[in-house]
Amino acid sequence: MIGKTNGSGRRILTFPAVHPCVNVSLSTVIASLIALSRSISSFQWRTFPCNKRNARNAIRLVHLLQPFIDEIRENQSGLPDSATLSFSELHLTFQKLLFLLEDATREGARLTMLMESDRVATQFVVLSRSIATALDVFPFNSVHVSEEVRDQVVLLMRQARNAVFEVEVDDKKALTCVRSVLTRFENRVEPNEGDLRLVLDYIGVRKWSECNKEVKFLAAEIGFQSNSEEKSKVGFLCSLMGFMCYCRCLVMEVVDGEGGNSNPKPEAGRKISVEDEKILSGLNPDDFRCPISLELMSDPVTIETGHTYDRSSILKWFRSGNAICPKTGKKLISTELVPNLVLKRLIQQHCYVNGIPFITDLGKRKSGDITRTLHPGSFAAEGAMKMLASSLSARLENGTAIEEKNRAAFEMRLLSKTSIFNRSCLVEAGSVSHLLKMLSLRDSSAQENAIAALLNLSKYHKSRALMAESLGLALIVRVLKNGLKIEARQHAAAVLFYLASDAEYRKLIGEEPDAIPSLVRLIKDGSDRTKKNGLVAMYGILMNQHENHKRLLAAGGIPLLIDILRTCEKEDLLTDSLAILATLAEKNDGAMAILQWGVLHIAVQILSSSTSRMGKEHCVTLLLSLSMHGGVDVVADLVKSTSLMGSLYSQLSEGTSRASKKASALIKVLHDFSERRSSGFKPSVIPQEQFVHVW
Repeated sequence: MIGKTNGSGRRILTFPAVHPCVNVSLSTVIASLIALSRSISSFQWRTFPCNKRNARNAIRLVHLLQPFIDEIRENQSGLPDSATLSFSELHLTFQKLLFLLEDATREGARLTMLMESDRVATQFVVLSRSIATALDVFPFNSVHVSEEVRDQVVLLMRQARNAVFEVEVDDKKALTCVRSVLTRFENRVEPNEGDLRLVLDYIGVRKWSECNKEVKFLAAEIGFQSNSEEKSKVGFLCSLMGFMCYCRCLVMEVVDGEGGNSNPKPEAGRKISVEDEKILSGLNPDDFRCPISLELMSDPVTIETGHTYDRSSILKWFRSGNAICPKTGKKLISTELVPNLVLKRLIQQHCYVNGIPFITDLGKRKSGDITRTLHPGSFAAEGAMKMLASSLSARLENGTAIEEKNRAAFEMRLLSKTSIFNRSCLVEAGSVSHLLKMLSLRDSSAQENAIAALLNLSKYHKSRALMAESLGLALIVRVLKNGLKIEARQHAAAVLFYLASDAEYRKLIGEEPDAIPSLVRLIKDGSDRTKKNGLVAMYGILMNQHENHKRLLAAGGIPLLIDILRTCEKEDLLTDSLAILATLAEKNDGAMAILQWGVLHIAVQILSSSTSRMGKEHCVTLLLSLSMHGGVDVVADLVKSTSLMGSLYSQLSEGTSRASKKASALIKVLHDFSERRSSGFKPSVIPQEQFVHVW
């Protein structure tokens, strides 16, 4: 009757308890009530970081009620309706109390629960009195209960009504200490380390990994609050986040657990079990694509016909006045959408295994989160981050041991991962130049953390000039070429992608002799995820830089890209390779070089079989450019294809707007050739549309 509770899947201090069903038997209610009482009694109040006495009293109350519930279970025949009502209300209250106890002991939420001590104490009062109220309606006079048990229950009811639950003295002391530290942050005054340790010891956060869980929990809460209508607590949560980040970086001396080697590990929740791997291996990835958009579904929902679509696509279909199933054509009685959570989980795991970014159904909210992180959220968070950035930068500059520098770079890597404001603070503190110097260290962990931190900082526009000028670019390219770990080379490629967003830096990157050849080697030898980074970086470097086109041709890029088209089954890698080839084909020398490798039939085949709209668009763009530069021979080969014209016409209605325009232009070229074949043919000049594709 009660499901397994999962604290990590429920927001703290929310109590989604439910009444037992009206027609459920009393024996079932009692059995579930006993299970709840045992779960509550199993909590050890001494392990609570705060509200210890309040928790102890609540646990004791439930434990002492167990003999009464057990006795009713043995003599439940013929009980009046009021007994069922009493136990149903008791069941509801026990559920809420269990949720509250889970929250009070929840890993990652200890500082938050301390700061909510007053609210938690109030909840203990409310639930204690609810237990007494539920027992008020129990028909003691109509039910056989031993006199000893009855007297004990009456006494417990009186105690529950009169019990005083308040913020405890030690909790108040720790609360005062936290508020004092936050005030010092606001005034840009470094806090006393003793105060920080007092708070951490009090709430039982003694390891780096425990501190990091607090940071992650607060980040999730801030994200939720920022996207809700009620934003009053965002500033308060940001202040606590500043407190815990400061403690994690400067108070915790040893990095343990998930960051044990000062290198972030994959999140535990993202590990794929052997059973899930077997399931994924037996599924067709095409089934993860929406039948309407042909893209991977981020929020799959099922309609009444049993077919599944991406929520945004099917809603757009319905808003267009289509009240039928897109696949079957069946008229729908209801347009209700049922989330397909099993399929969504499989898609997430498929994306993780194959290194594909997964855009959640909160994608719009997440992009809003990026805007939110432009600002610190509170004066305390701002002060904490600025002092922390200065301290970490000083450690990079003045630290004597590699371990000290590595730890500072590692913390910078984490801080800069998701916050624009954090990036700005680290850049202003002078960290970029110190991180660049670390790239020359012959320590694989230090080099990786430094280049990963630079990658995050490169997303902040003011950092790019610092990286591209002086010797910074040469150091980054050196890691790309000779990085001690493949991960470092992968990060270096990603840094080049962000630097390439500026035309001036694209030119400078190309002028580095080893830049483009090293990217080619990375794409050739790396894993799928490494290839992805290399391809994306290469695309960025090529934009509007014809000299870089020539360098890629000289480095042997074309046969490598065409080999990916021939052999790779990863849709995203095919799409990226096509994007680069389409860019190269815009110029005559690029088109001629591509044609030498027999790419026409490959592109036509991909156009007819690909499920990626962007992949199809790049195919059409590539074929159009090759026909314009290759002349009669190329067009003649395309006309011979039996599948090409059908694929092109499908793009007129199903493709992107750019694909539709280019497909129309290519259809015209092919028709012109067919009509004027006997009189000599020269393709019409079609203006090339310039656009930037962002992965």
